Amino acid sequence: MPVFTLHDVTLDLPEVLITKALAARLADGSYEADEIAAAKCRVGPGMRVLDLGAGLGVISVLAARVAGAENVLSVEANPALLPVLRDTFDRNGQGGIRLMHGAVKQGEGGGNVAFQVPRAILGASLARSGAPEDEIVEVPSLGLESLLYDHRPELVMMDIEGAEERLFDQPWNPEMRFMVLELHPPRYSDRVIKRIVDCMSDSGLTYDPATSRGRVLGFRRVRRKG
Repeated sequence: MPVFTLHDVTLDLPEVLITKALAARLADGSYEADEIAAAKCRVGPGMRVLDLGAGLGVISVLAARVAGAENVLSVEANPALLPVLRDTFDRNGQGGIRLMHGAVKQGEGGGNVAFQVPRAILGASLARSGAPEDEIVEVPSLGLESLLYDHRPELVMMDIEGAEERLFDQPWNPEMRFMVLELHPPRYSDRVIKRIVDCMSDSGLTYDPATSRGRVLGFRRVRRKG
């Protein structure tokens, strides 16, 4: 299997994952570059980190090296990536990262949800109308409220391929200090982006220029006076 190194994280990937575009981005260091820079900027020792849409596991590993593996919860909906993630964690000395399988939705979760896994595997997302039947799998539905209550993250990293549009209808928990998410404008309107920004404001967070770039949008908690 092809082996890549990105920010000192070793990735031993199955051939089915490797497209020319992905191989090029891993080789030149541009894969998730903005998210990685944001994580390096905000992860601190002992910080509780929630990585939603863990992908290949690079951000989870980098967070664990600073915060401690026991403080990182990595969530991935794509079943094809679970063995890749576990191998990446173990291979890089971060086997203590907690890995959960499921798609995150508003509410308490439970049951299953239809999930689309394209042939290239990466870029999988909640199934939309018209998705090919042979790309649809059922995955566990994980409730956002339960994840926030159980893990109490101080930093949330999120890249869930458009499903974020369903997670910002009510304020998030007050323990969260930082949020970094990748927006997916082709999948929803500007009104959804406004709702995300408004929700973070209602949660006591404001725009974070240190972690924002392009489609990656960062927020930080507003410090109280005095």
